[in-house]
Amino acid sequence: MRNAYVKTLAEEGAKNEKIWGLVADIGAFTYDDFKEVCPDRFVNVGIAECNMVGMAAGLALEGKIPFIYTITPFVTARSLEPIRVDICYQNLNVKVVGCGAGFSYSTLGFTHHATDDIAFMRALPNMVILSPTDARESEKATRAALNHIGPVYLRLGGSGELPKISPENYDFQIGKAVQLREGKDLTIIGTGTILINALEVADKLKKEKGLETRVMNFHTIKPIDEESILKCAEETGRIFTLEEHSIIGGLGSAVAEVLAENQSGIYFKRIGVRDCFCKKYSTNHIDLEKFSNIATPCIINTINKSYGEKSRYREGCGTCFDCLGIEKREGE
Repeated sequence: MRNAYVKTLAEEGAKNEKIWGLVADIGAFTYDDFKEVCPDRFVNVGIAECNMVGMAAGLALEGKIPFIYTITPFVTARSLEPIRVDICYQNLNVKVVGCGAGFSYSTLGFTHHATDDIAFMRALPNMVILSPTDARESEKATRAALNHIGPVYLRLGGSGELPKISPENYDFQIGKAVQLREGKDLTIIGTGTILINALEVADKLKKEKGLETRVMNFHTIKPIDEESILKCAEETGRIFTLEEHSIIGGLGSAVAEVLAENQSGIYFKRIGVRDCFCKKYSTNHIDLEKFSNIATPCIINTINKSYGEKSRYREGCGTCFDCLGIEKREGE
């Protein structure tokens, strides 16, 4: 996904001399395509994320279009105050790019997990949040961020090979969700690479229970597509949100706000990381999905419980809250 982003940025940078690429001690090789065509517009600031934000603000004030890039927690949490004051308060045309959304950096522990970044960015006035689901959509989101005048946060998954989820040809519009699967019985609203789990869940529910699950890709979290949310509520009567992020402040919170303010009265459930840190390391981020309640069998157990069925432990992951049937583990 990040390679698709850099490739797109290089293509656009070759045509537009206003585009700059700033990185914070990461991307030295990843940015080779961009450096080749824009050698004088690439800056590695080192381990100085807050300084990078200030530099980007200065460039934007001079009419440039800077894209700042590093690992997600460091470009969001560590840099939150200068993003708030330097970029958002002045409504500057700076693009904030976080690499490694969710548990992409599964081997590096909670310091590198990005499960609270949407909440940080969503609270900032003027900030648009884009969360593409695969490499193909990453290209579209990068161009959409470039064409939008104002601050944008672009949330990217890892660098590994990702399944193709997004439709091959569609018009990517900021604030407009994309339907990936038709369904009349329930809706899963998801964002980012975790949507592959939603599609797997839809297949299993159809096979095992005859349920037709609508799957919606909310590649834009802010502004949220209220029209699509309310349409899903009216037509399916049951909505689950799915995100590789805390259930607090992210996509689930945004959807809940829309449903509550419109008195929808439907069944609604957030599926995401509970209010705790993930204290696991793994070479496979799926292990962390299981621990955090967002693996495919965990999602199915959660949906089954919404219909009054007990969790089926043998089909669950055996480690997350819902599959164990408890609210919180001892020591968390």
